[in-house]
Amino acid sequence: MAQILDRFGKPIQREVTSEPQTARVGWVTREFADHPSRGLTPQKLHRILEDAEQGHLAAQADLFTDMEEKDGHIFAEMSKRKRVLLTLDWSVQPPRNASEAEKKQAEQLQEWLLDMPDWEDFLLDCLDGIGHGFSAIEIAWQRFGSDWLPSSLTHRPQRWFQNAPHDGNTLRLRDGTLEGAEPWQFGWVIHKHKAKSGYLTRAGLHRVLAWPYLFKNYSVRDLAEFLEIYGLPMRVGKYPGGSTDQEKATLLRAVAEIGHNAAGIIPEGMLIEFQNAAQGSEAPFLAMTDLCERTVSKAVLGGTLTSQADGKSSTNALGKIHNEVRHDLTVSDARQLEGTITRDLLYPMAVLNFGQVDPRRMPRLVFDTREAEDLQLYSEALPALVGLGLKVPTNWVYDKLAIPKPKKDDEVLVAPRPEMALPPELRPKEPRAALSYRAVLTNDQDEVVFPDQAALDAVDLPADAVNAGVEQMLAPMIQAVRNGATPDDAIEALTASYPEMDDTTLSTLLARAIFVADVWGRLNADT
Repeated sequence: MAQILDRFGKPIQREVTSEPQTARVGWVTREFADHPSRGLTPQKLHRILEDAEQGHLAAQADLFTDMEEKDGHIFAEMSKRKRVLLTLDWSVQPPRNASEAEKKQAEQLQEWLLDMPDWEDFLLDCLDGIGHGFSAIEIAWQRFGSDWLPSSLTHRPQRWFQNAPHDGNTLRLRDGTLEGAEPWQFGWVIHKHKAKSGYLTRAGLHRVLAWPYLFKNYSVRDLAEFLEIYGLPMRVGKYPGGSTDQEKATLLRAVAEIGHNAAGIIPEGMLIEFQNAAQGSEAPFLAMTDLCERTVSKAVLGGTLTSQADGKSSTNALGKIHNEVRHDLTVSDARQLEGTITRDLLYPMAVLNFGQVDPRRMPRLVFDTREAEDLQLYSEALPALVGLGLKVPTNWVYDKLAIPKPKKDDEVLVAPRPEMALPPELRPKEPRAALSYRAVLTNDQDEVVFPDQAALDAVDLPADAVNAGVEQMLAPMIQAVRNGATPDDAIEALTASYPEMDDTTLSTLLARAIFVADVWGRLNADT
């Protein structure tokens, strides 16, 4: 294998591809957690946090692990914070103005990540750094054909690490020396997560949660003791003067046991009196517990309305605001994790398989943290705005609606009639198809006459033919008028001669005229 350089230009350990680094510090792997949460007091907690600031991380790491195991509320809120990233789409994006080779590298890296069987577990292990301040995952490399790929990504406990004495932000693997062993390049994915500013030992979110955890423990313990004696009568034991210490101890044991067993024995001459039942309320203990849990929710998720009900102040509007804050935290977590995976996983995979790669031109893992806008709102507004002449970049629309851009060979949805997606007033005018009429008229010889021909005949008919037809029908009335008849007499003469009238010519003319008017109106309705 040719010499391989890390992103700082230094040669990597050649052993990194053959064995994990922790194989050389096996004594660390056989250590067991001390569980410092047992008997935790403010003084003990202060000492643990102070020791961590001096580089001794084991006790703090064990305490943080205990907190998630013992406190269901902390576990639930941290689980929400971490697992939301597992629901996000992701991709490996080439650098800006990428060449064809860089695009192919990005596609190949994404294919390798998609084929990793424990990818979601790996992401979850990395996000353990939110609480601890950092998370370390050891890479074991294996050659598959001609490709170097991780065969396993194993989470290592934070207690296996320490800080360098001269730098609070530098991690060292505990190997029994004062300085510790520097983690091998290409051998680890070390996600340093800044939940808050400060040295690495103080950047973890669990340092904020440690104090609510402690005070809640006190309240839960006191509540358990209260419920144990609530409703039980107070027992008072009386012993006569001169009783020995053994007799007094016997009486005390009987007083303690009789409350639960409802039976007991005492020496003769001694007395147990039952006073009023123990009274009080659980409200103060629950109030303290609720205060601590609300503090945890605010620290982890940025609010309380997305984690538990609040009958006094919960509203839909406030819930949406709190959820927006939670989305901001998700974006922040995703951005930090993107940089870690690109630096500690994608870069080694690229160098081992493609040769030396410029870290500044590396393909980058990107989580899709966009929130899709209201599709219905945009589907109604954009066509109208574009129809008015507004120029809208397609990239902006894809980004706002969180719709991925189709690739070259992707099948895409196509509207059968795209113009129907526009509002009615903006749809293009459809050209009217030519009207097609079948034969509706016949001539005097009973021959079929097509409408166009009939229309032509009607239009070209001489005016004297029309006049002749009208005069033939109205001849009786005209004759009566010429003979000096009144208008009423003329109409009566026309009515009397109606049965003998020959209206064939005029009927034909009127039918043709009506047909021409109908066709003309249909063809020119929009003009």
